Amino acid sequence: MSELDSELTNDLSPTGSSHAGPDAVLASATSGIEAQMELAKLYYERCDFEVAIQKYRAAADEAFRLREYEKYLKCQNHLLRMYAEREDVAAINATKEALQDLVLKEGFELNAKTYYTLGICASYKGQFDVALDYFQKSLAIALASDSKADICYAINGLAVTYYSLDRTAEALKEIYNLQVFFQVLPLREIKISSQMINGNILRKMKKFEQALEIFWDCYDLLREEKNLYLYLQLLYSTAATYRDSGELDMARMYFKLAKKSADPANLKYLSRHIDQQLADLGVTSKEDYDLIFDAGSHSVLERKKGRVDFKNQFILLDMLRLFMRHPGEVYAKEQLVKQVWKQDYDPAIHDNKIYVTIKRLRKLIEPDYEKPRYIFRAKNGYYLNKNTKVLLEQ
Repeated sequence: MSELDSELTNDLSPTGSSHAGPDAVLASATSGIEAQMELAKLYYERCDFEVAIQKYRAAADEAFRLREYEKYLKCQNHLLRMYAEREDVAAINATKEALQDLVLKEGFELNAKTYYTLGICASYKGQFDVALDYFQKSLAIALASDSKADICYAINGLAVTYYSLDRTAEALKEIYNLQVFFQVLPLREIKISSQMINGNILRKMKKFEQALEIFWDCYDLLREEKNLYLYLQLLYSTAATYRDSGELDMARMYFKLAKKSADPANLKYLSRHIDQQLADLGVTSKEDYDLIFDAGSHSVLERKKGRVDFKNQFILLDMLRLFMRHPGEVYAKEQLVKQVWKQDYDPAIHDNKIYVTIKRLRKLIEPDYEKPRYIFRAKNGYYLNKNTKVLLEQ
């Protein structure tokens, strides 16, 4: 059991006598489910979905055994959200079948939150018409039961879907409807989500400054919410706004920050979209480079050899950095001597020195010294293969 598990379990687990009666045992088991769900929620908010899934599954199994179907549905709702983000279609389908069995065999009706979650799953798959149907069912059930929190979730789902379908006016109408509820209900998660939709609508309308103002307000709200997934979505929206406004350096910075914070195993859907945006902006992953120059550690990462430590070989490092700045550009001996050794070229002194330095450099970075792929000799000097993909990290 992890330290987090132990701490929360001590706070939430019930204490009881070994001679407790059936009612007390049932109450104890129910409280145990709630404790497990609270623990799972902490992992969920940290985007540690692998652990959260295990804990929600365990809680769901126990809830089903005890016929605590409301708790069972709550667990399944969280599981569906995580399956959607992990793009685990098989798990989504299996969960849908389990819910269908619950309806058919037990006569239990799905609640508004479950239809909302099914709508989210459909949205992840780009099935927006299906999602719209689910959200409308969710809203109808929530209105019938007068569950204001569920009403807000359903309306937010409708706003997201209308936005995705470019039905901007309808999306804005739903967002404005939510403002009334936020005056009396402390639903910070939905409030942040709806504000992000509003900001993205303004982005589409090319009202970039207004969109960014809304996003800054969301950052303030997230200081209290501490929800990693909402934070990553907000970084993505901010980056997209800078991208559309033409501030590409800012866009790259925010997309990179989102990528650095997102675990691709747990956040597969979001990570895939971040990677696509970075690729469109000309930013590739480190695996795509042949040579990566790391000035901070005085080393170079070569695709096949891995990290090459230059230790105190500063002349070799300076020469390689010179080549990497302009792949394909031929550097004459005079240029090499002036820029690497900071001296005036003297053939009697420098010809052999250049030859030996090039030889040592090749031994360090070439995967096959006998068949060099990086450093080549030209008629009047040396150069780095122009097809070499390089990255200079200052």
